[in-house]
Amino acid sequence: MRVTTGQLGQLLRPVLRALPRRAIGAGAAAGLLLAALPRLLADDPDAWTALLLLRGAALSFALGLTFLLDDPARHVTATVPTRRVVRAALRTALVAPLAALWWTAAVLLIPAQVRPPVGDITLEAAAAAVVALAASATAVRLTEEAEPGQRVAITVLATSMAAALLFPAHWGLFATPAEEKWWAAGHQHWALILTGAAVVWAMCGPEPVRRRGFFSMRSAKISPSGV
Repeated sequence: MRVTTGQLGQLLRPVLRALPRRAIGAGAAAGLLLAALPRLLADDPDAWTALLLLRGAALSFALGLTFLLDDPARHVTATVPTRRVVRAALRTALVAPLAALWWTAAVLLIPAQVRPPVGDITLEAAAAAVVALAASATAVRLTEEAEPGQRVAITVLATSMAAALLFPAHWGLFATPAEEKWWAAGHQHWALILTGAAVVWAMCGPEPVRRRGFFSMRSAKISPSGV
């Protein structure tokens, strides 16, 4: 189905109105606060703390993005002519410029003398954001929940904490720039994570043709008509 510019223009206002601004705004605000802590709390911040806080800021914003596809009217809009993948893409396109501005501000809040390599840390932040979006798209595709954001956020947070504790150090996902060998290897892994998450995100964009197995059974149980 081809979507014209006029149709996108008609969609713009309702999609913008439906954005979960509070959840995304809360994640963004918490992230900026974390990024500002080195300037607020220390006259001579150290590089390790700055890196940790900037990673925390990226995770905070990613958790906000897990709510991007929440739609209380999901079961009503499922019947509209414009496909869900188009509406989801439009939501993402509306948020993307703001996300770029937010990340620029977060990076600049870190004092220059302790700021990690911007390109590498931006790769980490992009991977975290795309993982969050992929997890949200997966939840929307495989369940009938209209607002899975809270569950997805908890899952992403728990997974990130488990990864920090359980992943081998030589994978380098949470290395510091001083660990040059692990830092380089880690960002190769971050690039793979970003690519894999983007593929999952794209695969989960379209509406499913039909539901099978556990999710179809779950849908039947929660259906008001019992079918």
